[in-house]
Amino acid sequence: MTPQPMAPTEQFSQAAHHWDLETLYTDLASAKGKRLTPVEKLHLRGLLCGCSPGEMAQKLGKDAKGVESDLCASVYKYVKSLIGKGNEKIGNWRNIAEWLEDAGYKTKPPAKLPVSNLLPGNGAVNISNISIDNNQITIDVLLQIVVPLPSELSIQNLDIDDNIVN
Repeated sequence: MTPQPMAPTEQFSQAAHHWDLETLYTDLASAKGKRLTPVEKLHLRGLLCGCSPGEMAQKLGKDAKGVESDLCASVYKYVKSLIGKGNEKIGNWRNIAEWLEDAGYKTKPPAKLPVSNLLPGNGAVNISNISIDNNQITIDVLLQIVVPLPSELSIQNLDIDDNIVN
């Protein structure tokens, strides 16, 4: 059984994990004067995934010279226009990703903070519900923080309603 070819939108899709593709597509469309074609988006994603034009051609079943020619006539030109390097030569296909990263199109990985280090003692975080409605995500979180009282304080010295304590 022959494997089914990937849809063009699925090829080089890992670029979306590291790049702000939607903003980049929009900004490059402004530099071009009209929307990018699916092939232009595909080639751009290939470059952003670190594939050379030859590697892209091999993965896409295309001619390497044809991919290189397409890149020179489209993506390279739009990127140079977008970032103000219209007169510069592209010495290497890797320059495109470097220039776009310098221009701020590469996304930063989310900061990872271990929750256990933030919660003293027996603290806990429980996610009780996640819902998606009208393009909004709602996450209900129960945060429990157990903090020992300093020894000079006692529960009697605090101005707390007796109904709460009992």
